[in-house]
Amino acid sequence: MTEGSDQHPSPVVEVSKRKAAAAARRTRRAPKLTVTNWVDAAMSVLLSEGVAAISIARLCEHLGVTKGSFYWHFDDLEHLLEATADHWCAAQNDSVRGLQGLEALSPDRRLQRMGELLAGDELWKVEYAVRDWARTNPKVFDAVRSLDQRIFAVLEQTLTELGFAAADARMRAGILSFIGIGFVHGRATLPTPNAEQIRATFDFITRP
Repeated sequence: MTEGSDQHPSPVVEVSKRKAAAAARRTRRAPKLTVTNWVDAAMSVLLSEGVAAISIARLCEHLGVTKGSFYWHFDDLEHLLEATADHWCAAQNDSVRGLQGLEALSPDRRLQRMGELLAGDELWKVEYAVRDWARTNPKVFDAVRSLDQRIFAVLEQTLTELGFAAADARMRAGILSFIGIGFVHGRATLPTPNAEQIRATFDFITRP
């Protein structure tokens, strides 16, 4: 190594040092996001604007970070959507739709609770967004189908406990299930039923 080389460092080394310093500054400034943060942001956009609104740019704006932060965790948008679907499918069965402990309630209280859930604004939002998402995501579709079948089974069992014959209980459980799904999809275009009207509908269908 010559004396001149000590006094004049390589331009490549200088560029590398500048890049490293810039990266360190970005690291200090940027929020330390996790996969869960990105998944939560995707769910937030999904529920407020629909699955079509989820984009890398939209999520970066939502979280106040650059695209570099996104690519630290995900290969592309599909990778994030897959992670979001995994998260929702793992968590949604009871907690998202408020169905904890339904089977432990008395038959009358069980039906009352299911009617109350249909009247909740948050449930409408979740149901509509997730059912729309299920049309394009097979994993979410399977989860929605599984939960629909569980709700149908709970209704059928409840009506059987109330004294209806097997065939009658199954028919009425189907009617209530389709009414619930119809409430979700008709909310934007039809008069929205209030809690009292939903309760009256349940009473009418379950009347001996």
